[in-house]
Amino acid sequence: MAEKKIKRRSAAGSKEKRLQLFAYAVLVIGAISMIMPFLWMTTTSLKTLNAIFVQPKNWIQMFVPTMFRWENYAEAFRVVPFAKFYMNSIIVGLAVTFGQVLTSSLAAYAFSRLTFPGRDKLFFAYLATMMIPGSVTIIPVYVLMRIFGWVDTYKALIIPTIFSAYGTFMLRQFFMTLPKDLEDAAKIDGCSFFRIFWTIILPLSKPALATLTVFTFMGNWGSFMWPLLVTNTDAMKTLPIGLESFKTQYSTDWHLLMAGSVMAMLPIVIIFIFTQRYFVESIKLTGVKG
Repeated sequence: MAEKKIKRRSAAGSKEKRLQLFAYAVLVIGAISMIMPFLWMTTTSLKTLNAIFVQPKNWIQMFVPTMFRWENYAEAFRVVPFAKFYMNSIIVGLAVTFGQVLTSSLAAYAFSRLTFPGRDKLFFAYLATMMIPGSVTIIPVYVLMRIFGWVDTYKALIIPTIFSAYGTFMLRQFFMTLPKDLEDAAKIDGCSFFRIFWTIILPLSKPALATLTVFTFMGNWGSFMWPLLVTNTDAMKTLPIGLESFKTQYSTDWHLLMAGSVMAMLPIVIIFIFTQRYFVESIKLTGVKG
């Protein structure tokens, strides 16, 4: 009997190891498939235009340039007003991110902590706006921008996008998990609603706020359709629109386009590096509570 038990345990252990190896293999294949486009983009940004179209003889030649052309990055700024595109994206990205986090946190605090008539109905009505496709509202909002005279200005790029039902919903759910006793103690000490929000709720919500910050900045940084509609001049174009400037009617400067794409990606990486601690913590909290 003891020998049979040992054999069963050995067979179970072998099966578990095979499953682990299979899982690792799937993860490695997935990781490689995600890294390959980024690697190709980076190496292409260091090639000459002619070298991009040379048929590689092996994998090494495909990804390692025979001659590294770092001048592509400087040339990207000379060929098009890339610095202006970059500055516009930074201004719009930071303003929209700050606006969305501020408005979403205030709305979430009201919907989760304050008591007023029709609160839940108003919240569900606000939440229902998430079901409306963005393409349905884009034309009415554009008409409003024209009436206000905001087309081709920062106002049109920023103000219509600083409100988010998704951000409000996410923060509301997190705020509802915070201990009610802290808020009651603050009220006894004479704190106002806004002071409770500023000194208690927000400091305890750093993981959720960091997550919303990352998602909002990433979404706005890569936004294409709305900036394309409301910008007419190079002075107001953001990076996703500005990268199109490397394409002409008959050709595309792929080496410069890839160099611009690499530089456009850097702020996303920097934002993630600075907020990853809170971002991972938020995922862990969500997983534990889920």
